[in-house]
Amino acid sequence: MNADPPGLDLARLSRHLEGEGLTRGPLRAEVIHGGKSNLTYVVRDQARTYVVRRPPLGHVLATAHDMGREYRVMTALRDTGVPVPVTYHLCQDPDVVGAPFYVMEYVEGGQPPVTPEIARDLIAVLATLHSIAPDSVGLGDFGRPDGFLERQVGRWKRQLDASRSREVPGIDDLYARLARAVPESGSPAIVHGDFKLGNTLIAGGRVRAVLDWEMSTLGDPLTDLALFLLYGEFATLDSGRNSGVADSRELAGHYAAVSGRDLSRLGWYVGLACFKLAVIAEGIHFRYTKGLTVGDGFAEIGDQVAPLVARGLMEV
Repeated sequence: MNADPPGLDLARLSRHLEGEGLTRGPLRAEVIHGGKSNLTYVVRDQARTYVVRRPPLGHVLATAHDMGREYRVMTALRDTGVPVPVTYHLCQDPDVVGAPFYVMEYVEGGQPPVTPEIARDLIAVLATLHSIAPDSVGLGDFGRPDGFLERQVGRWKRQLDASRSREVPGIDDLYARLARAVPESGSPAIVHGDFKLGNTLIAGGRVRAVLDWEMSTLGDPLTDLALFLLYGEFATLDSGRNSGVADSRELAGHYAAVSGRDLSRLGWYVGLACFKLAVIAEGIHFRYTKGLTVGDGFAEIGDQVAPLVARGLMEV
């Protein structure tokens, strides 16, 4: 058995999974995703490879990193047209590895440079997700779609207020415009919450799996679409870093054709996506200036805030 990776006691995990009939013999494991979000490990026994997910180290607010939530939505989507890994086991007992965790299928793939064909495939997957009636897959109580957009605007304003460290011209004006003109949502859908290239696995020119469902809920699906389009324009904010290929208007048109949804107010949703990503980037910048970030790529994140705000003000 190799050395334990951070946050994963392999001896305890091995005994638990053997008891569930999932693994046999000693386990080897390695971290494949950083600690900014839920921790992800590739775990191998003598015959098979699995993926284990658990909350970040030291995290105490279980509602923000709910293993049961991720497990539930992926399990519910298993037999739909949305590609997700097969889920095998959810353990809510924190005594096994120090936190709740779940086990899922290992899917081969990565984030290669995106062609227009892959971009359209991503849009088709998103439209498929939004076409699924939540009740039909047991997710009718998965969220509170009423008032979803108002809560989103308020949430990111509170997040901004908690991480102010410098003057950001226009960001309060963008918030005010969004708050004054909240659209009336269409029919609610299962929303991923952070749909982007970096949260998918691509192989053979196709989307093989959609990952990282920790922000999923029931809400307005156009928030997913607008965020995906914006990630394409600001590709450095997407961990895949390759999404800025296909034209946003062409992709939006493809989504409209596939989904049948009204995109006449899409500009407002793009403005909300700009506000959300600007607040996130400003929070990262704040933590970077305080020496609270670890790793590369944080120094330039703060430079994205002003262009995001300017882009949002163009739309709302």
